[in-house]
Amino acid sequence: MKRPALLLFAASLSAFSFSHAVEDKTPAAPTEAAKKLGGDIDGYRFEFACKMILPENAKAGDNCASALATGDPKKTDQFTAEKTFGGEKGKKYKVTLRFRGVVEPMMYKEGKQDGDYFYIGGDANNTTYNIYKITISSPPSHYYLNRQDKVGHRVFTIDYTKTIEIEGGAKVTFHGDGQNGLMISNAAKLVVPDVAPAPKPFNGQFVQVNVLDVVEVK
Repeated sequence: MKRPALLLFAASLSAFSFSHAVEDKTPAAPTEAAKKLGGDIDGYRFEFACKMILPENAKAGDNCASALATGDPKKTDQFTAEKTFGGEKGKKYKVTLRFRGVVEPMMYKEGKQDGDYFYIGGDANNTTYNIYKITISSPPSHYYLNRQDKVGHRVFTIDYTKTIEIEGGAKVTFHGDGQNGLMISNAAKLVVPDVAPAPKPFNGQFVQVNVLDVVEVK
């Protein structure tokens, strides 16, 4: 579980434990089909902002309080946004998405691992770390974005692409859940190039989703 920072002092002596990982990176510009059909979901950002300004002497592994948690942290440290995918109802599309951000690790179960961070289906396998989830109404499916083999007091950058199937007119739901009102702070001031607020670090965690390509399934 997320513990008070003082208990993590020994584990946080090495700031070099932060990961800067890249998976399936595709810096290509969005296609015209992506702009036309994916516009409503393109650029969506999951954001878990820290309530307080990050102190200059922040240590690797430090917690921060979530700005989302305005009441019971199990009920208010979360957000949901529903968007509509373009295209014709009844037609299916292969949609290539790029995920970039700064996240903490989370474990998932009873689904399928796809690469280092992407997880298809299943459910959360921890009750305290941040969840990043995308749900598609048709075909019914859901995905997680920050999969790791184990949780821990660290954050890391992600930059990878995945292609999923979405039916025209389907609802795409973005859901974030911090679960307990705390998160691992961006103490190392990690920055994802070309993603706001770069070149400044984001005070908290985020994932930006961009649509790179959309191809009709024939």
